[in-house]
Amino acid sequence: MGRNLQSCERLRPVDLARGHGLSTQAVRNYEEVGILPAAGRTPHGYRTYDPLHAKALSAFLALVPGHGHRTATSIMQAVNRGAVDDALRIIDESHAQLLDDRRTLQAVESALRDLEPTAAPGHTAAPGPGPAAGSGSAAGSGPGSAFIGPLARKLGIRPATLRKWEHAGLVRPRRDPRTGYRVYDEADVRDARLTHHLRRGGYLLEQIAPLIAQVRAAGGLEPLEAALCDWHRRLSARGRAMLTGAAELEAYLSAGPDGTPVAGRGD
Repeated sequence: MGRNLQSCERLRPVDLARGHGLSTQAVRNYEEVGILPAAGRTPHGYRTYDPLHAKALSAFLALVPGHGHRTATSIMQAVNRGAVDDALRIIDESHAQLLDDRRTLQAVESALRDLEPTAAPGHTAAPGPGPAAGSGSAAGSGPGSAFIGPLARKLGIRPATLRKWEHAGLVRPRRDPRTGYRVYDEADVRDARLTHHLRRGGYLLEQIAPLIAQVRAAGGLEPLEAALCDWHRRLSARGRAMLTGAAELEAYLSAGPDGTPVAGRGD
């Protein structure tokens, strides 16, 4: 591109806004936070934009579905201050997060294959003595049972998170009659593991609750199949959206004024 994009056409804020289905205030906000390059000004002080701003806005809007609003903002801010390597690092981190989410999904599916279905809802563990005060034992009062601290450490979460899940009905530990400690039997551990994996997959507690209830009622894990299929679809959609965003960003990076790539600019 050998011609100056900025000299081709002047765009008013309303022109840029309408072309992308936005309000003029949104365009001004995007400029103020650095998503768009600084606007030109008329002798009377009115903002003027050009096709380069339009490409920047297209790039940002294309980045959002794959990376999220905050990350897309950081990418554009880095590009517009001339720190393209920083922008590429942010993109790499976002791709790494997608890969991690895919691995999490694989871990969930593996966990489901490994989990033994429980016989029926209303499960209970055989009563027994709790741990002595200060004991760090992971064992509960029966085979496969656990206390809150060891279970939280095993899952990599805080005990407070397990208590929150209990309040939401996602886990139902019993209380040891002698010590009052929470005791999580095998089915509780299963429910905690499923909740933990689904939370990492982006599901809200209120979305997880009916799945856990169905698993308990059915005595199996089949109800999770639809959720896992939906998770697969959402990850695939993010991946494809990242490709679209990359193409739009490259178009912006290659379309600087006078044919000079944006990637080559610096302050």
